[in-house]
Amino acid sequence: MSNTREYTAAVIVIGNEILSGRTQDTNTNYIASSLSDRGIRLMEARVIPDVKDTIIETVNTLRAQYDYVFTTGGIGPTHDDITAECIARAFDVELKVNDDAFRILEEYYGIEELTQARVKMAYIPVGAKLIANPVSAAPGFQMENVYVFAGVPRIMQAMMNNVVDDLRGGDPMLNASVACSLPESVMAEDVGKLQGDYDGKIEIGSYPHFRAGVLGLSIVLRSTDKETLEKATAELIVLIEGRGEVPLVSYSYN
Repeated sequence: MSNTREYTAAVIVIGNEILSGRTQDTNTNYIASSLSDRGIRLMEARVIPDVKDTIIETVNTLRAQYDYVFTTGGIGPTHDDITAECIARAFDVELKVNDDAFRILEEYYGIEELTQARVKMAYIPVGAKLIANPVSAAPGFQMENVYVFAGVPRIMQAMMNNVVDDLRGGDPMLNASVACSLPESVMAEDVGKLQGDYDGKIEIGSYPHFRAGVLGLSIVLRSTDKETLEKATAELIVLIEGRGEVPLVSYSYN
């Protein structure tokens, strides 16, 4: 049975290292793909600095707007890891040592190696639910509809994998990709008309590419309804073939 309820999400990438270009964000792509498989649309992604007021304001704005918010970065042991504190302030709760988080860190490091810097990672907003970290122990946490992950991709992915099956979503988004060597300008009018014919039922994106010295075009169609997707894709194929091309077509049904 189709679930017509649309579930939405936003990602907040926190860290000066991302904004400076020293570190490349790969987390958003992983989160977006995981959410799509659950029928949750990632509607917005923001990259923000390690500034308390900015973090608090962004979290409060997006958690009121979307079903889910995912943050990455800023929950480590250093002075600029301020995300946990900011989440506590955003929800107007205390930031305290979480007994379960402390025990996890104590078991992982041993009491003699549990430095004050590492104890910092046991400070969790009161009322939050811990998210397991099988890679390096220090947990993330969930505060209502906000999920707080580490920024290190391997750790973030493990945390996402631990929560994604519990997220409530709608029908998964299905994709069709139609590739050809026609210029985007040649297909622009046809694609625009096709989008208008299926307005509200399908999304169509036009993406020119340059591969091996050849200019080409990929047109991606997205819908939660398989029949609609295949019908629109078939119409697009006819349009491309009418211009003397035989397109390469692939489907992704997750």
